Amino acid sequence: MTAPLRLVLARHGETTANAEGILDTLLPGHPLTEHGHRQAAELAQRLAGELVVAVYASRALRARQTAQPIAARHGRAVQVLSGVHEVFIGDLEGTQGWEAHNALHELYRSWHDGDLDRARPGGESGKQVLDRYLADVSAIRSAHAEGTVVLVSHGAATRLAIVALACNVDGQFAEPRYLPNASSVLLEADGSGWRCLRWDDLELG
Repeated sequence: MTAPLRLVLARHGETTANAEGILDTLLPGHPLTEHGHRQAAELAQRLAGELVVAVYASRALRARQTAQPIAARHGRAVQVLSGVHEVFIGDLEGTQGWEAHNALHELYRSWHDGDLDRARPGGESGKQVLDRYLADVSAIRSAHAEGTVVLVSHGAATRLAIVALACNVDGQFAEPRYLPNASSVLLEADGSGWRCLRWDDLELG
């Protein structure tokens, strides 16, 4: 009996930008802090019992650093994908403070409400994010028929993608459910689509 194809979508560990409240989306981005490296090791431990057949990461340094201990534990190499990086946020890049973070969350809320054409000046629209992210997930689906695939990516882009991928998750559910550093969401192949089995610590079934 073959194992079903599962996709673990994990957020990277804490970065120096996260620790200082800096909005950081451009590549290659800030590295992990010491705490972030510990989070990555703990994530690898949580996934130790999975039949991991491949480990992927975005081009961002923080994603690759987080993916490395997972890949090492399972004797895999980290494969870097070009389309699963974080949302480019344009004029908010490098900013700090409540106003900047609130403006970004307002943008994300509009996407989860269905306004995928909206974008910050100089930034990406939700549609642009989904076009690139979902293309990479489709490539993963084509490359693997069974086992667990781990994709280390980014909180905002991942939440938006899950709404488009999972038949049992919508924007109303995903928008308020922030993904902490080194948390993960588990999807399982369901026909030609996906079903979300777990969102961080919440079991969906």
